[in-house]
Amino acid sequence: MLTRSIVNTGEKGFEPLTPWFVAMCSNPLSYTPLVKLIGFIQFTQRFMMLARQHCFMQDNDNFNSLSHLNETGEAQMVDVSAKQPTRRQAIAAGRIRMSESTLEAIEAGNAPKGDVIGTAKLAGIMAAKQTANLIPLCHPLPLSKIEVKITCDRNLPGYQIRASVITKAETGVEMEALTAVSVAALTLYDMAKALEKSMQIENICLLGKTGGKSGDYFVEGMTTSDL
Repeated sequence: MLTRSIVNTGEKGFEPLTPWFVAMCSNPLSYTPLVKLIGFIQFTQRFMMLARQHCFMQDNDNFNSLSHLNETGEAQMVDVSAKQPTRRQAIAAGRIRMSESTLEAIEAGNAPKGDVIGTAKLAGIMAAKQTANLIPLCHPLPLSKIEVKITCDRNLPGYQIRASVITKAETGVEMEALTAVSVAALTLYDMAKALEKSMQIENICLLGKTGGKSGDYFVEGMTTSDL
């Protein structure tokens, strides 16, 4: 039978852990450094399991707050049948940046496709009415008023776009206002792209909304009087 003496190699009185030494031990698991290593691994595994459980619980909380997802994570249209119709309004904005020469051509009516601003306004109004056909989980809503404003801004240079949408319904019209701004900007680009293809559509966002369970919302500096 093979035997091997244990040599004291340090102050702690044990030989460094090697596969040969562990194999020669009558009870390898009694070797102090190995016991410490196993304990550390078990602690680490336990810590990682608890961390994963914590992350899962947080994800579940976030998941449960998403009303467009059912309990299995599938997309669904929110049931608003129990809500009472109330007046709701939303206003969104965006802008399109271009060169000074392109802006001057549009302002002078010299764009190749004709009335750029009038066409873009009409496109924004039409888009708001089609939002439920464009965004999968949006509800079709009876829109009472849609207003699209496109204002020349020579400091950009370009145009500022703003859309206001009003309804009396069970859910809000934020998406309708945002869609109106987006399509108005895209139409403006389409109408003038022969003059400049480097135009940039920027900063499309919701400025404010009123009505509904979540209450009113306004970006900083806006109030109800700005709607």
